[in-house]
Amino acid sequence: MSIDSIDGALLKRGDSKCELCKSDEDLSAYDIPPITQRSLDKSILVCSSCLHQIEETEEMDPNHWRCLNDSMWSEIAAVQVMSWRILNRLNGLGLGWPDELLEMLYIEDDVKKWAMANMRPVDEPTVDINGVPFTVGCSAVMTKDMYITGANFTAKRGAVVKNIGLTNKSTSIDGNLNGFRIVLGTGYLKII
Repeated sequence: MSIDSIDGALLKRGDSKCELCKSDEDLSAYDIPPITQRSLDKSILVCSSCLHQIEETEEMDPNHWRCLNDSMWSEIAAVQVMSWRILNRLNGLGLGWPDELLEMLYIEDDVKKWAMANMRPVDEPTVDINGVPFTVGCSAVMTKDMYITGANFTAKRGAVVKNIGLTNKSTSIDGNLNGFRIVLGTGYLKII
């Protein structure tokens, strides 16, 4: 199925509305990771507000996600997966309602396995070479020269990696280096 036909099928499936909050403004396809090849079954139709909060987890507005009370019951596995993941992000914030929705949500075992794929354990912090935990937005320096394959340059020892974000693995971060957004192993970084 081509990208255009997937997008068209998403619009039809979602009735031209966000499959999470039902907004009909500024819609786009979102491919739920991990994906190896784009497909209708692994994509959902989302509005720009939902997309922004999915991608920028530190800017989540919990009240926006009250819509999951309805969308989590979708028959579409991809919508169930995204609902489960968002509720898990909100879980533990002391709000109460995300925990209650998670307890009510029933999804098949294979769908739950997909939902849990690439989720990092909450109790496993991402730390630098000295054991200091990374925080979103912090900076670090390279402690060793490293060739960055996708960007075709060598990151020199002492180079500063800025605006660090956490990944789904506790052994890596993503950050800005030499104008590129790249993923780096934490074993070569020291927080500054």
